[in-house]
Amino acid sequence: MVRKAGAKDMDIIADMAALLWGNHSAADLKNEFSEILSKGKAQFFLKWEEDVPAGFAQCQLRYDYVEGTRTTPVGYLEGIFVKEACRNKGYARELLSECEAWAKENGCREFASDCEIDNTDSLKFHKAMNFAEANRIICFTKKL
Repeated sequence: MVRKAGAKDMDIIADMAALLWGNHSAADLKNEFSEILSKGKAQFFLKWEEDVPAGFAQCQLRYDYVEGTRTTPVGYLEGIFVKEACRNKGYARELLSECEAWAKENGCREFASDCEIDNTDSLKFHKAMNFAEANRIICFTKKL
């Protein structure tokens, strides 16, 4: 079962998100996600396997320029994660489908996402989910 997540689910989502984004703590992610959710322009979904959370997805509406798109707002997959023991069961596809439906309900005609250039697992997932690659980019910074 996939369902919309609410404020009461932020601990569960933050714990899984910390596995996805290892350079962030669950506590920091919980605070960030709670704030994002309260603004009403984002939605989290939870995938359950029996009574155990198996994965989550975070999507939101983007009104600024989104690479490769022509409309606004654009539904955007900010993150998706399925626990290792629950993978290869179609759960990520189910979560993505819910995100896309939510974006359509909120007036989006396009849906987008991104991944790090060296994240081959994410690239394979996006291609398998019929995303078309819009661009590749390498970003630079330097201290002044």
